[in-house]
Amino acid sequence: MYQLTARDIRRRNRFYVLQAVYAAEGHTSRQEIARATGLSFATVGNMIAELLDVGVLAELGYDAPGVGRPRAQLAINPERGMLVGVDIAETSIHFDLFDLAMTVLRSVEIPVDPEATRPDDVAELIIRGIRELTADEADKVLGVGLSVPGLVEPEGGVSVFSPYWHWHDVSLKSLLAPRLPHPLYLDNPLKASTAAHLWFGAGRDVDDLIVVTLRAGVGIGVVIDGTLYRGVTNSAGEWGHTNLVLDGRECRCGRHGCVEAYVSARGIVQTLRELAPTSPLLAADDAATITAIAAADDDPIAREVIEKTGTYLGVAVANLVNLFNPRTMVFGDLVANVLGERLLEVTRRVAAHHAMTDPYAAVTLQLCTLPHNPSSLGAATFALEGFLADRETFGSIAARRAIRTSTT
Repeated sequence: MYQLTARDIRRRNRFYVLQAVYAAEGHTSRQEIARATGLSFATVGNMIAELLDVGVLAELGYDAPGVGRPRAQLAINPERGMLVGVDIAETSIHFDLFDLAMTVLRSVEIPVDPEATRPDDVAELIIRGIRELTADEADKVLGVGLSVPGLVEPEGGVSVFSPYWHWHDVSLKSLLAPRLPHPLYLDNPLKASTAAHLWFGAGRDVDDLIVVTLRAGVGIGVVIDGTLYRGVTNSAGEWGHTNLVLDGRECRCGRHGCVEAYVSARGIVQTLRELAPTSPLLAADDAATITAIAAADDDPIAREVIEKTGTYLGVAVANLVNLFNPRTMVFGDLVANVLGERLLEVTRRVAAHHAMTDPYAAVTLQLCTLPHNPSSLGAATFALEGFLADRETFGSIAARRAIRTSTT
């Protein structure tokens, strides 16, 4: 079993402390952070000293005098640096530039030509978007996080398999690194969206969480005891490619009957085509068709599409409830954002019928409430985590503090 080193524990505690400051959504104190994290006051003090030394935190002064000693108020220093989050999707690439308080400063979106999806083509779009986004402030960027569809090997920055573009073992990081001056962190949208919720969403309040991504691709991020579960090869969460219908529709992974073939954007459009091949709701692309279905309140075909999709989703969700027994399930991205509570109402009803009674009674099914694109926010969070784990930055600070302590 892997044993945590002292450096691992220190890095983890640094994460906990900073997460508590973000959760305060304004300012907080050392005492409040200690209560929120369960860490000792001495440990919290040491972590805060490091974060103050590198400029991640700032002291705002003291709270109003009252009973007891005034408490120093701490907050994120938004001007310490910038983070880039990149959401690479099938039809477009979305770029967000965040300050350290995770406020979006600028956004860029570049369409992907379906005839130009070779790794070199996509790399060119990524480089172009990052340069346009950061402009003359590139020297302030602490890191770039990229959410890459499909299976990803984060350490090497390798796209192991992308079913959309038929990529196999593409070292995307190697294509990008020589032309970008920033540290790069890669993972897939499932992990990125879940990281966003761990830091800034539903994962702040619960330890057992499932984040469901419903877009061109479908999958989940799983949080167990407050930790993102990755699996042996970082492929945990490929729920979209579990079987829902025996000998069902062909999925883009090459198999038949996958969850994704029924509840993804493309799967929902296919349901509409099967019900009404000439429906006026069919638009130029999948996203526009989903929007048309959502807007057609009085159309019986639109209602039937939502009912069928919610039924498929409810059965698949019931399986997740029985397997993982989560406290909360969050549904996000295109399909959930557009179809919203109408889809979730059907999903809840069907899941309640198929799931075991006690696990279902314990879970809350809710829509994503994050204010930003979860994948780009999560990707930027990976860059933030990379900066907080940087051995050179924080190792030198720990060494300086040790020297100061020994000479006083």
